[in-house]
Amino acid sequence: MSTRRLGMNSHRAQSGIAIVLALWLTVLLTVLASGFAFSMRSEALATRNAMSMAKARAAADGAVERTAYELMRPRVTDAWNFDGQVHRWQEGGASIAVTAVDEAALIDVNAAPDPLLKNLLMVVGGVDDQAASALVDAMADWRDPDDLRRPNGAEAPEYEAAHLKYKPANAPFETIGEVARVLGMTATVYARIAPYITVYSRQPGIDPTTASRTVLLALPNATPEAVDAYVDARAQALANRLPVPPFPPAQAFISGPIPVWRIRAEATLPDGVTFVREAVLRPSPDAKRPLIALAWLEPSRSAAQPSQTQAQDVR
Repeated sequence: MSTRRLGMNSHRAQSGIAIVLALWLTVLLTVLASGFAFSMRSEALATRNAMSMAKARAAADGAVERTAYELMRPRVTDAWNFDGQVHRWQEGGASIAVTAVDEAALIDVNAAPDPLLKNLLMVVGGVDDQAASALVDAMADWRDPDDLRRPNGAEAPEYEAAHLKYKPANAPFETIGEVARVLGMTATVYARIAPYITVYSRQPGIDPTTASRTVLLALPNATPEAVDAYVDARAQALANRLPVPPFPPAQAFISGPIPVWRIRAEATLPDGVTFVREAVLRPSPDAKRPLIALAWLEPSRSAAQPSQTQAQDVR
């Protein structure tokens, strides 16, 4: 009898262990299956997002090319102009919004006179008079071909004293990113002025008919009240297809329109995926290469927008 009871208890113990092991195995398999399912779902989402981003990128790139084509058309009634107005249309399920301005809408850091650069640094960059003067001199020392230091500037010895591993190029800025390397230029100041400077216009002044409100504010003697009144008057003139009025504070720093276009295209898909393409293009007389891309960028959606907001729906 005793032996039988011991056998029964041993059998029950073994059954209990088997049940516990089965439960643990079930839990383990459930966890593995859940992890696999989550991994597959994540990969599926990543693949879908990648496909959507590729579609949005293709739509934005196509919109840039269409805009360039429209700008190169003969100047007929319905021709597009590089005046900053927004053109919108639907294509392949994507919502497209495009603006185009001439590159003289920005301030050229290689050609702009010192007063314009200084006021840009003060009004937009947020630095004081003394710091702005020092930065203007340092920028000039970077791009001039000699090693003679301006009164508040910086040449190779000053960069070495600051323990920097580079020195001024003694040549014009090739990209606006070089401006961030100028001695005394902080990341904060550069981030503030970067959307409003260029190296492609090669103009000492700006085109007030396409310049943004911020660029207009950078003009010496320009007040916020005068700029806002001009921006409103300009928008009304464009909407009514009338000549844009002059802006007196720009007269000493004025440049006419130039054949270098900055095109910004934003493509948004129904699932919310958005891609922004910004390109700087210059027409060429070469029939085999009618356009030359000076820059092909992927700015953020929060980057500076052209000042004109009058929208035109196109097909």
